[in-house]
Amino acid sequence: MSEIKIFYKDKEKIKVARSISALRELDKKDIIWIDLLDVSDKTEDTLEGFLKIDIQEDEEMEEIEFSSRYIQTDDSIVANSNFLKSDFETEAVNFILKNSILVSIRDHELDTFNETFKKLFVNTRNFPTGYHVLVALFETRVEKDADMIEDTTDMITALSQQINAESDHVDEDLLVQIKDLQEKVTIIRQNIMDKQRVISNFLKCDFFPEELYPRLTMIIKDINSLFDYTRFGFDRLDYLQDTFLGLVNIEQNRIIKIFTVINIIFLPPTLIGSLYGMNFDFMPELHWRLGYLFALGLMVLSVVIILLIFRLKKWL
Repeated sequence: MSEIKIFYKDKEKIKVARSISALRELDKKDIIWIDLLDVSDKTEDTLEGFLKIDIQEDEEMEEIEFSSRYIQTDDSIVANSNFLKSDFETEAVNFILKNSILVSIRDHELDTFNETFKKLFVNTRNFPTGYHVLVALFETRVEKDADMIEDTTDMITALSQQINAESDHVDEDLLVQIKDLQEKVTIIRQNIMDKQRVISNFLKCDFFPEELYPRLTMIIKDINSLFDYTRFGFDRLDYLQDTFLGLVNIEQNRIIKIFTVINIIFLPPTLIGSLYGMNFDFMPELHWRLGYLFALGLMVLSVVIILLIFRLKKWL
């Protein structure tokens, strides 16, 4: 759904306009944030003319390399960052800061933005400029990333308990779940790495308000902590994968052991049967009245002896 929100100061309050035509009636000094959600090219062109900025196309944003996702000029900042959605799909967001006005361009709804909207109206004094809004957006996004890591950690714990409970019979679906969680942790790690690069560039910016540097530094510390959690998640998943493969090997060895025991048990009877099946002229036992019972008893006795040996050796 196409939507535009223009947040501006009206005395001590923050109000929002929902039409691009409102730009003609507002003073640039009062505008804090312009959020564009899947708007038309015409709307983007109007905004470009109003702020003298260049809005990147979706294809350009997707093709930008990590090293080029931050551009700083004499009077503006252009930053591109990927925001994770609940389904672990990424949404490319383009941020432009000029004259203390933040412009954000995106194609889909994001919880991070919706929560920041609420913060904007609850604590209006905390958002005097677009710089403050931008920092709040990244703070909220890092909090969301932390929640996603926590949820993933809970899934890893549940999977570990499931593997322990089903150690006697492992299911191949467990390996698929492990691979899926590894992919999710990788996506989260790439996402927070993207945030780390952008925030680090903000810290190097000459015209970023000094009062925001402590908050930016705290975001970097939080991101570093998230890196540790993702590394711990990788380690746990590697351990679970090794455990799963170990259980598979144990189960395969158990099956092979059963077949081996069966083969060994029936080897002596087979040997005896083969021996008396030979066509020699002189085999006294063939003419005994009890020869059949003797051979049968010999087979049973050989099986009992092997079973006793296995029991004594604790192989059964």
